[in-house]
Amino acid sequence: MPKYIFVTGGVVSSVGKGTVAASVGRILSVRGLRVSFIKIDPYVNVDAGTLNPYSHGEVFVTDDGGETDLDLGWYERFLDIKTSRMHNITTGQVYSEVIARERRGDYLGQCVQIVPHVTDEIKRRVRLVGESGVDVVVVEIGGTAGDIEGQPFLEAVRQMRLEEGYDNTLFIHVALVPRLKSTGEFKTKALQHSVNELRRIGIQPDIIVARSEQKIDDSSKRKIALFGTLPESAVFCSYDVECVYEVPLILEEQGMGDYIVERLRIGNPRPEWGEWKRVVNLFKKTDKNVRIAVCGKYTKLTDAYVSVKEALIHAGVNLGARVEIGWVETEDIEKEPEKLRMLSEYDGILVPGGFGKRGTEGKIECIRYAREHDIPFLGICFGMQMAVIEFARNVCGIERACSTEIEPETPDPVIDLLPEQKMIDEKGGTMRLGALPIHIKEGTLAHRLYGSTLIYERHRHRYEINHNYWETLQRHGLVFSGLSPDGRRVEIIELPSRFYFLATQFHPEYLSRPNRPEPAYLGFVKAALDKRMGLEKFELPQLVV
Repeated sequence: MPKYIFVTGGVVSSVGKGTVAASVGRILSVRGLRVSFIKIDPYVNVDAGTLNPYSHGEVFVTDDGGETDLDLGWYERFLDIKTSRMHNITTGQVYSEVIARERRGDYLGQCVQIVPHVTDEIKRRVRLVGESGVDVVVVEIGGTAGDIEGQPFLEAVRQMRLEEGYDNTLFIHVALVPRLKSTGEFKTKALQHSVNELRRIGIQPDIIVARSEQKIDDSSKRKIALFGTLPESAVFCSYDVECVYEVPLILEEQGMGDYIVERLRIGNPRPEWGEWKRVVNLFKKTDKNVRIAVCGKYTKLTDAYVSVKEALIHAGVNLGARVEIGWVETEDIEKEPEKLRMLSEYDGILVPGGFGKRGTEGKIECIRYAREHDIPFLGICFGMQMAVIEFARNVCGIERACSTEIEPETPDPVIDLLPEQKMIDEKGGTMRLGALPIHIKEGTLAHRLYGSTLIYERHRHRYEINHNYWETLQRHGLVFSGLSPDGRRVEIIELPSRFYFLATQFHPEYLSRPNRPEPAYLGFVKAALDKRMGLEKFELPQLVV
């Protein structure tokens, strides 16, 4: 019988539940336990695919094409696992299923209600993951205690405590504990109120994690334990650390691992932290810096590019370098073109994915600057499409080259809608999604990086390089180094005439891990380092370990 750990949040959203949940998973996995995750998002959207990154951060894509919450990315990075669409549950999914059953007549004669019908569907979905051969399922419930949209989910997990038993369920509550600068005091009152809100609906936390800038003092810990009706040994602190991958270690040092396995009667398997500590030490032993400009349209909320950021950091630390990221808003460059000159301060330029017209001309100018000044460049998804437009305009002489996503009536649609997309009306879940095979041409930069002629990478796009312009682009020097197996789609482009100029239609950042950086990112950061040191030619990466 699997064990279930439910992680709730209090006081404010984005308090760090995802990091705590992922850390709990790592704490258990180093003890030899098989761990899986679920992220519950109480919004009514069916998935995260149609959400603006400014409202909910990055959309993380799974192998099976699920467009999910960004916390699934943290689960994958912390445990080096692969999640799927079933690991992200939303209100939209639950209500869609309940309503479909009602229409089929499955509830014939019944008045369909939140309890039991909606809560039963929530529990069914949670248990599906528990039945996948794992020892522990960590379930993170989005939002904060008291949110109206989260109440059915909290009621469902309250019921699971009764049905699965005390020894098989554990509640962890993560809440903010601010520290007043004027007095230096930690204030626990808001945390107390959030615990009371959970109790009001019938949930008593088994563990409380105080989220704070600094480690809380013993007095605050005692106060939290007293008002939380817990022993002090059940109160932990997740405080700010230089490297996010340290969080499992600081929680382990406070005794969380031993407390959880004892509370769930798992026994007390000995943890093996050697490999994880080695990874964390990489982050602390960087002896050089490299500056990367990320040129996008959501840079005011860096959670919109969290996987990109982590992939760059993974690549850097595995090369012994600290990556300093400069967030460049491309819409600002459109308004003030002179700002483009600041790119000369960077060792590499990256243009990430995105949608829509806003900021696109700024992205194109950033790519042009990288190509003309031979600054190492990496383009991702939309970034690859913008690189093709820039090349078509400024090298091939196709002055009005554009994408039909940006200019539907463009006379030269070098980027156009995928043919199979032209009959699709709905936006949600209809893109080219998930892990797909890519054939890489031998003798190319991509082949040198990946060391294989066949890779699988995750996609999320509707547009592609228009086949009518392939011959012109290639004649002027653009190399198509990666194609779909049927040869119909360009997956990777590169410019051999440049120090490092590579762009991918897929999203390589989704597969990056702290101990195993993704090759496209690793090569890019290595090229930026090589260029910074004045090397005349890019050399393949050699990891520090």
